[in-house]
Amino acid sequence: MSIQMVLLPVFMQVGLTFALLIGMALGRRRALVSGETKSRDIALGEPNWPKGATQIANCYRNQFELPVLFYALIALALPLRHADLFIVLMSWVFVVTRFAHAGIFVSSNQLGPRSTIWLAGVLVLLAMWIYFALKMLLLI
Repeated sequence: MSIQMVLLPVFMQVGLTFALLIGMALGRRRALVSGETKSRDIALGEPNWPKGATQIANCYRNQFELPVLFYALIALALPLRHADLFIVLMSWVFVVTRFAHAGIFVSSNQLGPRSTIWLAGVLVLLAMWIYFALKMLLLI
């Protein structure tokens, strides 16, 4: 697999993270400018942001949980030349689940569908790690 094919899903995941960061910053700024939130109410990190800004912030923070294992896998698989078609296809599936999860998180925030999509991403990433481990151990 070419480096570009392996890294494109990574770039998409990074893009999602930056989009959420920008959305969080804009939502928080809007809350401060409108007076909905006072700076004294959040100066020490208190969670006093409006619901919408909090949803985006929580979704942004979530991008530093499960996706870290995705980044680690690609960072290992690429230089070790084990980033094959399976890894690339599953990377895309994982990233699609992250986009779907984020979409639900920042909109309706319905826990049932959000949890289902999250679990799908977990299972895809678990399969990727198992596959990578087995390849590294020369079992497949």
